[in-house]
Amino acid sequence: MTSEPFLTIADQPISVGQAFRYLQTSRKLDTFIGEIVRQFAVEQEIATHDDLTVSSAAIEQAVIDFRLQQQLTDPKQFQEWLAANGLTYEAFHNQIAYSFKFKKLKETIASAKLQEYFIERKLFLDRVVLSRIIVAEQELAEELKSQMDEGNAQFEHLAKEYSLTDDRIMNGMVGPVSRGTMPDILRAAIDLAKPGDVIGPLGMEGRWGLFRIEEFLSASVDDPQIRQSLQDELFEQWLVEKIQKLPIKLQVGT
Repeated sequence: MTSEPFLTIADQPISVGQAFRYLQTSRKLDTFIGEIVRQFAVEQEIATHDDLTVSSAAIEQAVIDFRLQQQLTDPKQFQEWLAANGLTYEAFHNQIAYSFKFKKLKETIASAKLQEYFIERKLFLDRVVLSRIIVAEQELAEELKSQMDEGNAQFEHLAKEYSLTDDRIMNGMVGPVSRGTMPDILRAAIDLAKPGDVIGPLGMEGRWGLFRIEEFLSASVDDPQIRQSLQDELFEQWLVEKIQKLPIKLQVGT
């Protein structure tokens, strides 16, 4: 008995072995295999959890929400969309159910380490909104600071006139900066300051900077976006460890 071809292109059958050789030639085989192993590991883990059940009502509501968002409320249009995406209604329904289980799995795996991991990452999650003036000479930076201290000039005007960085067109406004990515000298100075303070001059990378603190944005584990980001990171760490322990053997026929 001959096996069915893996794929047919222009009426020419493509075997699994031939498809894999194409992927290897294009240097995409590792990515392809990686996605398969990743999905295998996730589905195996989902199968071991009895607490990931999803109610049919929640799934049906998610289907309705999707159709409303995509403007597919007309049954004929929805069927055409399913066909265009190579899906049956059952397959689409299963995708929705899987997405719920996958989300619950990530929450379950991350829950034990979430608070501890948040504390570890807080330095990088906390942000400070800054404006800056960057100049080449220390003497100029000190003169500009003096003008501001004496009330003879405003930070915004000096930034526009003297700063060497592109953000001078925004009055020196840099925006939110992660505390964890700041140079140590800048972070140490900011930790002793309050909103509205101008710190510096600070010498960094051959230039001199004056920095005004606009606002502190302290991270909270209760922030939905931060919580989701941390859950994703913890899940990816768990998944990498799990995949590394899986014995994998590749067998490709002609």
